[in-house]
Amino acid sequence: MRKILIAGSILVCITTNVYSQFIISGEFRPRTEYRHGYKNLWIKDEYPSIHTSQRTRLSLNFIKEKLETRLTIQDVRIWGNQSQQNVSDGLLSVSEAWFKYELCKTSYLKAGRQHLVYNDHRIFGNSEWNQQGRSHDALLYIVNSDKNIFHAGVAFNQDQDRLASTQYSVSNNYKSLQFLWYNRKIESGNISVIVLNNGIQSPASKNVSRYSQTVGAHAENKLGKLNGILKAYYQTGTDGASKKDISAYLAGAELGYTLNERTTLSAGLEILSGQSQTDTSSSYRDVIHNFSPPYGTGHKFNGYMDYFYAGSGHGGVGLVNVFMRLKRSGEKFFVLLEPHLFLSHEDIRDPAFIQSGEYRAMDKFLGSELDFTFGYIPQKNVTFQVGYSQMFATKSMEAIKGGSRDETNNWAYIMIVVKPELFRSQP
Repeated sequence: MRKILIAGSILVCITTNVYSQFIISGEFRPRTEYRHGYKNLWIKDEYPSIHTSQRTRLSLNFIKEKLETRLTIQDVRIWGNQSQQNVSDGLLSVSEAWFKYELCKTSYLKAGRQHLVYNDHRIFGNSEWNQQGRSHDALLYIVNSDKNIFHAGVAFNQDQDRLASTQYSVSNNYKSLQFLWYNRKIESGNISVIVLNNGIQSPASKNVSRYSQTVGAHAENKLGKLNGILKAYYQTGTDGASKKDISAYLAGAELGYTLNERTTLSAGLEILSGQSQTDTSSSYRDVIHNFSPPYGTGHKFNGYMDYFYAGSGHGGVGLVNVFMRLKRSGEKFFVLLEPHLFLSHEDIRDPAFIQSGEYRAMDKFLGSELDFTFGYIPQKNVTFQVGYSQMFATKSMEAIKGGSRDETNNWAYIMIVVKPELFRSQP
């Protein structure tokens, strides 16, 4: 990191008079978490987890005429995972390394490692709650006019510089990706549509990909003190691992009301289709019915305890999330209170009848969660944030997550975010 800062300082001296604008910014984000039933119900006699993770970033931005570039280096670590006299830890990585070039007045080409964020982060998001975030190596063609925005993106991933074959062995990543996104501004909101073609390396053949598609729309509108969100997505194609057909959907709605200039109240519903555990017909089981959000910001949805996060399985039964959100913000603070009611979308098989061979369904009500967040902003670029969440689970939740509903299942964190602007040249 010290070498990067020295190089950046030298670059400032050399380029201040050359580039129209040069900006150096940083981020320091330590977060201490207490976990006692986070992602899964607590197992009796276990000991809670307490740890501190930290993300440190250094960003270099260049802007001149038709060209814009960004390089963001990050270090992500757990406090104490390296010895005091460690020489090298290999924890530095590249979060962003892209350029954007203006082809004409309204069209651009953007290439390199970048964050893809669209609409509410449901399909594409940068997953910034995770300290490492989410980045894509991609090429984008962008058209941006007064009321219309169009993005076309492509990516093709390889894990090494090969002389033959296109086999891809990196886990939890796509081999190829193509998408189209269109956004139209309307008088008091906007409407977007997205089409995503996602290619996963086939386990049966090293040069073959299996493709699934996600298509859908997202709409936002504001009318006086009311604002609303509607979204719907459908998934089809072939599953990368099992080669089964996919037929799944997501639908959501949210209605908000501005009580005053500092306080908003909203309520909503989101449905993710699932796979029944009691339907034994081959015609049903040969198709995947549970919707899987591709590359979004999972922590933003369905409760901050991440019980239904992509990395936290829940039997594939889908989810119905009924929620409310009360937010109050001031010049130097914000408070967020968000209760959830969770139900499975499809049947959960009662484990009490597995030995008898019966496929009897349980109650679909999984439980409730309460999320509380408070933030204090003493000055620009500095935020202190604390949060507390608790899950109140049912027997049905036990069946799909394990652990005990009778234990206290809670999670808390303290986070400090410091984002200084270290240098800005005059444009």
